[in-house]
Amino acid sequence: MKVSNRVAVITGAGSGIGRATALALARRSCHLALADIDRSGLKDTARMLARLGVRVTTHVLDVADRDAVRALPGAVHDAHQRVDILMNNAGVALGGTFEQVSEEDFDWLFDINFNGVVRMTRAFLPILRQSDDARVVNLSSIYGIVSPPGQSAYSASKFAVRGFSNALRHELEGSSVGVTVVHPGGVATSIARNARVPRGAPIEEIERGRKVAEKLLRLAPEAAGEIIARGIERRQARILVGNDARVVSILERLSPVHYWRYLKGVTAR
Repeated sequence: MKVSNRVAVITGAGSGIGRATALALARRSCHLALADIDRSGLKDTARMLARLGVRVTTHVLDVADRDAVRALPGAVHDAHQRVDILMNNAGVALGGTFEQVSEEDFDWLFDINFNGVVRMTRAFLPILRQSDDARVVNLSSIYGIVSPPGQSAYSASKFAVRGFSNALRHELEGSSVGVTVVHPGGVATSIARNARVPRGAPIEEIERGRKVAEKLLRLAPEAAGEIIARGIERRQARILVGNDARVVSILERLSPVHYWRYLKGVTAR
């Protein structure tokens, strides 16, 4: 896929993987419509892109807001006249076991991580179909491949993104719209620091979990953005980001039921 002079919509573009992928696509002369709930982060991303000579628009958006999502395609089309790539990257994290996590927090996470992906895809698919070569890129996770304890809500949402993406790819086969699902491993973003935690959970347990998570987040976002941009160019159906994601994917295939017996020793160390 030649991304030069095409237009990509990226949610969660105010930081992390979304920002890094925006920069990687801009270096390939792709124009950008950036969306995020964080207005300040959006401005920072736009400033970084200013020197790269592509057209950039910013859109403050909460992907859990149905009306705002419905209105976005019109605003993007008015500014860019086309959309060729939709990258559903916006997401949140929520630690805690299933019994610790409240129903409200579980629903909050799903409304962003999964329903947000579905809403954005439904809103933009008619415009994407107008392109001669378009792609939906959905961010799952390494936890959309394996399911560690203490991540029941997050893992469920990322498995849902994976299942939705795979089914949609089959449904769109033969059309001009392809579908990519991305499984990042430990990318050094602020997701662990910003994760919501169960009310009443012991502070020591929360801090211990955050420290473990941050040790596992080692790949630079810039490297992740390049991997994703290359995967889009190659029309990959699935992109594994990082050596940890590749290793875990192989382990899950070899031992789909008992992989955690091996992984828990690694995470404990």
